[in-house]
Amino acid sequence: MFQADLPELPELGNLFAPDEAIKQAQILASEAFGADRSWFLVNGSTCGVIAAIVATCSPGDKIIVPRNAHQSVIMGLIVSGAIPIFLNPEYDPTWDLALSITPKALEATLKNNSDVKAVLLVYPTYHGVCGDIQSIAAITHRYNIPLLVDEAHGAHFEFHEALPPSALSMGADLSVQSTHKVLSAMTQASMLHIQGDRIHPQRISQALQLVESTSPSYLLLASLDGARQQMALHGEKLLTQTIELSKLAVDKIKEIDHLSVLELKEKRPGFHDLDITRLTVNVTGLGITGLEVDDIFREKLEVTAELPMLSHLAFIISIGNRKQDINKLIDAFNTLHNYFRSSANSRFCSSPYLLNPSPLTLSPREAFFAPKKLVKIEQSIGKISSELICPYPPGIPVLMPGEMITHEAITYLTKIQQLGGMISGCSDSTLKQINIVIN
Repeated sequence: MFQADLPELPELGNLFAPDEAIKQAQILASEAFGADRSWFLVNGSTCGVIAAIVATCSPGDKIIVPRNAHQSVIMGLIVSGAIPIFLNPEYDPTWDLALSITPKALEATLKNNSDVKAVLLVYPTYHGVCGDIQSIAAITHRYNIPLLVDEAHGAHFEFHEALPPSALSMGADLSVQSTHKVLSAMTQASMLHIQGDRIHPQRISQALQLVESTSPSYLLLASLDGARQQMALHGEKLLTQTIELSKLAVDKIKEIDHLSVLELKEKRPGFHDLDITRLTVNVTGLGITGLEVDDIFREKLEVTAELPMLSHLAFIISIGNRKQDINKLIDAFNTLHNYFRSSANSRFCSSPYLLNPSPLTLSPREAFFAPKKLVKIEQSIGKISSELICPYPPGIPVLMPGEMITHEAITYLTKIQQLGGMISGCSDSTLKQINIVIN
């Protein structure tokens, strides 16, 4: 591997002036993923999301953003100076899950904000939930503005008909995909794709220079090309095997009392499709939180969840999994059930940023650069946050710069920390103090 860690040799090309091998690899990627043009990213989908916002929005421009967007979106707002118009996604209280924004909500918002420059959509969510992206794209295009899609968890959609359709195939103008999450690229290796003429390619290239290293890793670049080749040649076969494993896991875990598995029974607002390679298991019927289950699984049963939360755990079943992995997962849930059979649900706590979103008092950029000070957490309620604080994963901010700090948000963060969850972005890791904007 170290011998292959090469610099910018003439025959390899330059990432920021693509020629030779890099140019050829990106052309092949655009063909495989259904794009007009593709860029390789060596700083994860985070840099792609930031670049997408910078390329479409100038300081002061409005962009419509779902409130369950990843923290990279907030970083993009800070860098670009764009003003977010937040749309609350549909919410499933039974699962404590954010779904998608709806076409109806988007239409109403665009009617009241004719000067919006772009719309950003999360598709799919961390749990594989997909909104009605085709209708959302059609509405967005009626206003002649681009639809940007954070498709970090959907790089595999293009390669199997049993999966939800890809964002580009449904009309999106730009898609950012984490090729390392569900395909076989190395960690931190992602792609950005565009189609149509609503976004100028040169704006993307310029924006990416702001957020990527001038010494990109050619190991990461090569892994993107390898992942592309693997899916172009063998993607359908590999994903067919993966889907069969997913169905096995769903069927067996559903048979265990007090556990339930997220499924799409019928389309509803905010829930138009579901990635069946995402397995989300609700454990509240056992009277234990997903965070506690994750600790038991890792420490006792050698199983690690992709995303533990208060009421459930999510697992990614990928082309790298085998049947023995699924059997081990099923056995772990059976073992868990034998120890916890209570239907109590006293520790369940829903997500405040979905139920009672805080008002945005300042733009994220204004709050980020404003004078700030540390105050005790109990004294911060009603003040303006200058920090981007979120449980990670999934990386959805509970508080962001410019947002009013609420009692619900503090309660939720404290609960997550007490139960062993990881909180990122706070200056004080103990969460006893928080930075606020000085008025």
